[in-house]
Amino acid sequence: MNNIFDKKESWGKRKRKSQQDKALVEMVKLGYEKSARVKKMLDDAGINPAEIKSCEDLECLPVTSREKLVEMEQQELPYAGLENPDIPIDRIFTSPGPVYEPHLSETDYLWARAFFAAGIGQKDIALCAFSYHLVAAGLTFHNGLRKVGATVVPSGASSSQIQVQLIKDLKVTAYVGTPSFLKAIIDKSKEMGFEFKKDFLVKKACFAAEPLLPDLRRSFENDYGIDTYQMYGATEVGDVAYECSEKKGWHICEETIVEIVDPATGKNVHNGELGEVVVTRLNNIFFLLRFGTGDLSRLITEDCPCGRTSYRLAGIAGRVGDAVKVRGLFVAPSQLKMLQAKFNNLPLQAVVRRTGHEDVLTLRIEKFSPEIGSTSWEENFKKVFREICTVGINNLEYLRAGEIKPEEKLIVDQRKW
Repeated sequence: MNNIFDKKESWGKRKRKSQQDKALVEMVKLGYEKSARVKKMLDDAGINPAEIKSCEDLECLPVTSREKLVEMEQQELPYAGLENPDIPIDRIFTSPGPVYEPHLSETDYLWARAFFAAGIGQKDIALCAFSYHLVAAGLTFHNGLRKVGATVVPSGASSSQIQVQLIKDLKVTAYVGTPSFLKAIIDKSKEMGFEFKKDFLVKKACFAAEPLLPDLRRSFENDYGIDTYQMYGATEVGDVAYECSEKKGWHICEETIVEIVDPATGKNVHNGELGEVVVTRLNNIFFLLRFGTGDLSRLITEDCPCGRTSYRLAGIAGRVGDAVKVRGLFVAPSQLKMLQAKFNNLPLQAVVRRTGHEDVLTLRIEKFSPEIGSTSWEENFKKVFREICTVGINNLEYLRAGEIKPEEKLIVDQRKW
């Protein structure tokens, strides 16, 4: 890589960790000095700030959920006492709850890494279709686009008809927004008599705030020639991860420490296992340590062929409340949906039972084609299941077509505790 970010993005893992540990030590020390909330949190836990020497030491601190943050802020408006009072705040954003968020800094590379990875630069005219009103999305995406040199059309939440007009008249080349809204814009362009791929110049799209479903991604890329990229973040902590051109996981941003933890204990799970995404953004303004996003994912620790050496998130597998723990590992409905997609939308259902002290995982599968149930099919299915869900299958149970009703849960937990 040869870009404005490669100084950090191509660092070896040891150097990156050393730099992040150093920044974390400084953040905790400053937070303890400037924030009564941080001081009380550490004092109540019997922790001297000097004991936090590395990312691993964060485990001794509690995870702060969004619900907890709302409660804390209502107790001590507006920022729960987590802010640095010595640094002027240029913008205050809000999100439902309400949660009030001090804008980090104009010098922060919020979202710029994601746009660079998507190939957006000085030659692009980018339509930013996120709201600019109160919430962080519009302005922070806008600033990230400017940092990579793109010209920005701040279209915000304008109607799809206005968006079509802007894309046409201003020769827009890149879209930033939700995937569903881009689909609505494309559909509106057809109603207005245009052929989107032929008549417009949009060749790149960066999505956030919604999942990009596989079928919709294929449609954008194959039907309309739009190269698509996913971005992941939270208003409370900013950008967290993004896709590169390899599209084999989401690179974790250099300014964030991401832990994958057991939601019940707050302790880190082993690399590759599913758990809650917990984020600490390294900064000197807002000392929000260990923010629990409520999203489930797992870490990919191997280097990416693109040249970036950061760990990656393997997408979002669902929300904490949706997952079921089997033999110590989480299995989420979204993982089963991914499995279904790899096997021609195979109707299936996971059933978890308990025999003695052991969890037993049974996959109920509708046998709607002759090859389902053959030895080779079973071996491949179990292999793919373990690759996606980490945990292994104990039993396969074959059903007639139509026996699994669409309204039934993908995961049924029959254990009695």
